[in-house]
Amino acid sequence: MIYINIDDDAFYDDAVTIVRSFYPRVDVKPARPISGTSDVNNPATFNPIKEVTVKLEEGDKLIEIEAPDVTGLSKADAHEKFKVKLYKQLEEKEGHGLPWGNMTGVRPSKIAYQMIVEGKSEEEIIDFFTKEHFTSLAKAKLAIEVAKKEISLVSKLDVKNGYSLYIGIPFCPSICLYCSFSAYAYNAFKDRVEAYVDALIHEITEVSKMMKGKRLDTVYFGGGTPTTLSPAQLDRVLTKLEECFDLENVLELTVEAGRPDSITREKLEVLRDHKVERISINPQTMNQETLDLIGRKHSVEDIKNAYKLATELGFDNINMDMILGLPGEGPEEVKNTLDTIKAMNPSSLTVHSLAIKRSSRLNIYRDRYKNLDFKNTESIVNMTEDCAKDLGVEPYYMYRQKNMAGNFENVGYARPGKECIYNILIMEEVQTIIACGAGASTKIVSTNPVDNSSLITRVENVKNVDEYINRIDEMIERKRKELA
Repeated sequence: MIYINIDDDAFYDDAVTIVRSFYPRVDVKPARPISGTSDVNNPATFNPIKEVTVKLEEGDKLIEIEAPDVTGLSKADAHEKFKVKLYKQLEEKEGHGLPWGNMTGVRPSKIAYQMIVEGKSEEEIIDFFTKEHFTSLAKAKLAIEVAKKEISLVSKLDVKNGYSLYIGIPFCPSICLYCSFSAYAYNAFKDRVEAYVDALIHEITEVSKMMKGKRLDTVYFGGGTPTTLSPAQLDRVLTKLEECFDLENVLELTVEAGRPDSITREKLEVLRDHKVERISINPQTMNQETLDLIGRKHSVEDIKNAYKLATELGFDNINMDMILGLPGEGPEEVKNTLDTIKAMNPSSLTVHSLAIKRSSRLNIYRDRYKNLDFKNTESIVNMTEDCAKDLGVEPYYMYRQKNMAGNFENVGYARPGKECIYNILIMEEVQTIIACGAGASTKIVSTNPVDNSSLITRVENVKNVDEYINRIDEMIERKRKELA
């Protein structure tokens, strides 16, 4: 446990974020009661440092933090000055910095993207990352490389006059230990899957009416695992999609097949017959012991067989996901996964750094898993970059999450021409994405007439499957109201 004692409670949330970046697997709590009244723009509300009230036990750490003088600064600048000061304090204390410096809660490639659009030079962007936010030179260059690739792909689209469509299937064969998505074990909900498909088809139908006359650019089926649906159910949804939308000029149609234990020849034939061009077959790891531990109810051989079947049926744009920092996995285990994936030769590879979210079982039952070893290092990340080069795949999108193993990032690599445009659009938030299904989040992108900046309106569907089925008309009306 790490306890924070800070002399100005207005910066407590900033302090927690920076501290967790240095100690991602440790609980962080205040060392004394925190006031909720502090305001950095009102010195009268500042709280002087108070006596620590918590009793430290063996293994606990206490971090004393003194806020900088922020007199005359705006609220944003005051918080930025605090984060810089605390970052440098912890960097000195631990004897090392972090790959992404003090950048938290942001998408580095999105920043680089915007700076390039604004006409900033590569040197100016590198200085922003390395000097203002203390990122490594390698990470600054990665952000620029990804941003350039994104710009080259997005520039081919008329993003303002088109839109993308997300369709969510929230069922999985089993729930992985680290999963925080709105996903439900298929067997526990199998008596409601057909009703869910009915509700989903109703929403798809109504959305098509709302978007009549607009150009559809990309379609993405995610989840959950869409291929937990039966062949007949997959066919129903895809047929309705074709009936309701003009797909002639759609750039890509992606379905996450994801879990190999959900893949059958018949399901893949349905996807192929509906002209699905891109699928994912996600191992996460090629080590059986880890698969068993994290709750993946399939074998390494199942992954290989599913991939082989997909290629035999003509799929030539297959993505594979892997996760770094899984429990018990070090360089040797990661090398085995990379070597196995390399032999399979997918057209795209997405490398995730494990992020333990609050709603995951790994966090909820943390005492049960406290003895597990989580490891992610720069040398391990470098191994994945080398594998990507060997496969001939290039980085094309990237994002970061809180509590990531090693404070690294998630990177999508693809061969030229095999990139997933939807992934770029969802990360860079430059196009409206209409989302259907339980837990799906619609993002409506518009332009602020005052300063020409982008405005994003979010319309959330309820996450609970039963609520989604029972309240589907309400979900539809939410979208209708905002789109109007």
